[in-house]
Amino acid sequence: MNDPLDALVHAVGPEHDHCQSAMLEHAAAAGFPTVGRDAGGVLRLLARLVDARDVFEFGSGFGYSASWFARGMGTGRVVLTEYDDEELALARDFLDGTYDVEFAFESGDAMAAFERYDGPFDVVLLDHEGARYAPALARVRSKLRPGGVVVADNVATGPVDTETLVAMLSEDDYADPPTRDASWDVDTTTEGIGVYLDLVRSDPGFETTLLPVGEGLAVSVRVE
Repeated sequence: MNDPLDALVHAVGPEHDHCQSAMLEHAAAAGFPTVGRDAGGVLRLLARLVDARDVFEFGSGFGYSASWFARGMGTGRVVLTEYDDEELALARDFLDGTYDVEFAFESGDAMAAFERYDGPFDVVLLDHEGARYAPALARVRSKLRPGGVVVADNVATGPVDTETLVAMLSEDDYADPPTRDASWDVDTTTEGIGVYLDLVRSDPGFETTLLPVGEGLAVSVRVE
């Protein structure tokens, strides 16, 4: 780590447990991205702070983020969703019997899976396609309990263009993307993240802040 502040955050953050160390080895061998232990520590802390008993993940990969939620919960349930059946099977292998929480493994579209659960949820993680964050929030809102938290991953770096995001979110008309100047050349992920951040920051039902850990976590608490 070249940035001293990043290095300090990493030094203070929690260590991986045995299961997560094995997950990290798999991620390194497969070239599979994870939220990392700095962001993972935030997920664990949020789960503990809200006394989470029911967590839903939009996008789970092989279960790395779910393991962090489990470490902060003690008991309860984490619902994992993943298109790739092999990754979901690997998540089951890693997680089943490792933690005290119950894990539900949903194959296929996360939005469709979410409709099969009544809630209320204590924490929801958005970590699927950036273009679908805003549509997911519209569905999540009614099933998230007051005081519950929505966490959106990858909102600052990684798959998004950070400078473009800053410019987009400073535009007065950004809440209505089609009215923006046609000269904008924005990739789908950056566009989707921009729409989501603008939507959640302007919603009076949420209080939102962005934490610069991992590739950026937008944390939104439902206040009404």
